[in-house]
Amino acid sequence: MARAVSNREKTVTTIVAWTLGILMFFPILWIAILSLKTEVDAIRGPIEVLTSGWTTESYGAVQARSDYFKHFTNSVVIALGSTLLGLLIAVPAAWAMAFVPAKRTKNVLMWMLSTKMLPPVGVLIPIYLIFRDTGLLDTRTGLVIVLMLINLPIIIWMLYTYFREIPGEILEAARMDGASLRKEVLYVLTPMAVPGIASTVLLNVILAWNEAFWTLNLTASKAAPLTAFIASYSSPEGLFYAKLSAASVMAIAPILIIGWFSQKQLVRGLTFGAVK
Repeated sequence: MARAVSNREKTVTTIVAWTLGILMFFPILWIAILSLKTEVDAIRGPIEVLTSGWTTESYGAVQARSDYFKHFTNSVVIALGSTLLGLLIAVPAAWAMAFVPAKRTKNVLMWMLSTKMLPPVGVLIPIYLIFRDTGLLDTRTGLVIVLMLINLPIIIWMLYTYFREIPGEILEAARMDGASLRKEVLYVLTPMAVPGIASTVLLNVILAWNEAFWTLNLTASKAAPLTAFIASYSSPEGLFYAKLSAASVMAIAPILIIGWFSQKQLVRGLTFGAVK
């Protein structure tokens, strides 16, 4: 029997939740405020910043200096491309691990996850040389491949968790009805795991969208996404806080909007199978 929650506990929990939420969101709010200030006002104290005038000139300057829509298009292609390519590989791999008995499945999963612990700079030089010699340097295709590879362990791990919650008897029934392996994966398994697949897609799009190390080191101008767009406002002459804040807002706004409208689906997918 569930324990009754008192009004005092609800109030305390609400206050703590709001406090944590405000603390986590405050940096984004402050960046948005600085983006609406002049460069002179942006470096003043907090009180002076809030009481100074408001302007959108930084957004105009950013767009005049950089082609925002080119970088935005690159980010969309790279994030979606790497996620979809990862799904094509991860769905069969996760299916095999979840439904084909194997003694070392958990060891393989742990090994894949351990590859995320490797510092990216440790393999930067060989990957850079491979990309240079194969013509993948500063291309969308190259970034799609490398981001797919670095996020593939997470995709497989998440899908494996969701697939394990699906009763194996359903797949056995499909096989008895004459379903081939391809139809079993496409028409039985995948529709049942839509919440989990959706949350996996959202999470990996966010990871690919925010990836900075590889995008800064493997691109120059042609395939540069929004992370390179932001970094261009940090120069030896100093930081242009207002313009840097405007560029940051323009870069994070699309992913914030997607996350806001898909939060229910994301939560549903992340809690998929948690309650039986």
